[in-house]
Amino acid sequence: MHLSDFDFDLPENLIATRPVAPRSAARLLWCEGENTFDRQVSDLVDILRPGDRLVLNETKVIPARLFGTRHRPEAVGGSGKAAIEVTLLSFTPQAQWNALVRPLRKVSIGERIEFGSGLIAILVDKFGGQAVLSFNLVGEDFDTALAKIGKMPLPPYIAAKRPADDQDKLDYQTVFARTQGSVAAPTASLHFDAEILSALAEKGIELTYVTLHVGAGTFLPVKADLIKDHKMHSETGYVSPKAAAEINQTLESGRRVIPVGTTALRLIETAAKKKGVIAPWSGATDIFIYPGYKFKIASGLMTNFHLPKSTLLMLVSALMGQIRVKEIYDHAITKNYRFFSYGDASLLIPSEADKVD
Repeated sequence: MHLSDFDFDLPENLIATRPVAPRSAARLLWCEGENTFDRQVSDLVDILRPGDRLVLNETKVIPARLFGTRHRPEAVGGSGKAAIEVTLLSFTPQAQWNALVRPLRKVSIGERIEFGSGLIAILVDKFGGQAVLSFNLVGEDFDTALAKIGKMPLPPYIAAKRPADDQDKLDYQTVFARTQGSVAAPTASLHFDAEILSALAEKGIELTYVTLHVGAGTFLPVKADLIKDHKMHSETGYVSPKAAAEINQTLESGRRVIPVGTTALRLIETAAKKKGVIAPWSGATDIFIYPGYKFKIASGLMTNFHLPKSTLLMLVSALMGQIRVKEIYDHAITKNYRFFSYGDASLLIPSEADKVD
């Protein structure tokens, strides 16, 4: 299976740079088995069955993009100052941050970067094109400064078209975000607002919350020609005992478990003990789901429309089959569905979804 098997032509005008409002007014392409229906996200209340369980990722995106000034006290023949852009990637056990720094080659170990609001970082190490930064503020003081001066780390295909602004701090965050740690949003969950969550509960549709912190690796291109040779990035997550018990109860009763977003799906499949059984879990996962994978927990998936040649497109192809996904994406393009993080959604239910081993 080759990378080219997951390529398609996408018109530039279908890449969404802003979400629709309200959130649940986004279009929804409902694909169940061989049937395809054009709906809206708000129609989930009518589409889903009482007893279905949606699994939602409650990770919270941090405003991880910072703009600062490098200070080099020993500078000779110049001011020693230069503009620096930093994107935080992950917090380390040493209470430091792995980050992308631009231009990294112009910053030396030991140099100070000042960002404003009293936030200062020292470059303590470089590795693999990344930097390790130590900040002068920690805990709530760090969070407060970051909230004031940080920008949302929009996906590259949006950032290339416009800069992040204050509206993105609302738009690029789910309404149920709780646990801080992501540098990218679980975008399928962006379609949910308080009204639709309440309506789903009234219908008898169950909700379970899990946490997978989405890393910048989600935007990395696949470079291997043979899919099996691709090395998946690692992300940390948590399935609580309560969440595992809720999911197991649903599966035991023969009802459907539908993760919202590929992050939630990858997490619950990582935590699966066997077909139809999930266990509490925490740690790092680099699970790579592509055609041939046998799903253990997920009965379907709600997700946005993904990039060509991406691991996310490979995941939905594993769920629905490559031929069916091509049909779905051809339909979405013909009908002018909006693509990627701020775009429209799909509800994918394979023909086998009702079968429980």
